[in-house]
Amino acid sequence: MAFAEHEVLIRRDALAVYNFLIDGMNLPQWRRGIRTIGLLSGAPGTKGAIYQQTMTGRAGRTIPADFEITHARPGAEIQFKVIAGPEQPAGGYYLSTEQAGTRVRFALEYQPKGLLGLMNAGIQRTMKAEVCQLMRLKDVLEMRTAA
Repeated sequence: MAFAEHEVLIRRDALAVYNFLIDGMNLPQWRRGIRTIGLLSGAPGTKGAIYQQTMTGRAGRTIPADFEITHARPGAEIQFKVIAGPEQPAGGYYLSTEQAGTRVRFALEYQPKGLLGLMNAGIQRTMKAEVCQLMRLKDVLEMRTAA
């Protein structure tokens, strides 16, 4: 199994961070590689909502990466699973309030099947790069505070 996590402290309250993260349409503002995204079904930002998304894959190819919100606890936690594409990890954002702001942990896990299991080191690197994009989220949200 491949697993990656990263955390940052964002100088914003937990509900503001949560509200930004729960809206899948905000993903292109801080995550690289997203080409298109749109709400496919369900109510925006709620458990069961499915977002249709395409991403830049290897060699610049477009790959599907639709995801479903599987758990949403306002101000505290969002879990999701990827339901389309060659790799389908599950993950979540976990928020905790601190005096200086909100600590956000982004975690991903993926159980490669078949021959993909042989590429575990490459998958691990890709997942680590994904979760480390939290630094961009921090920049986006803290710039909104300053504005």
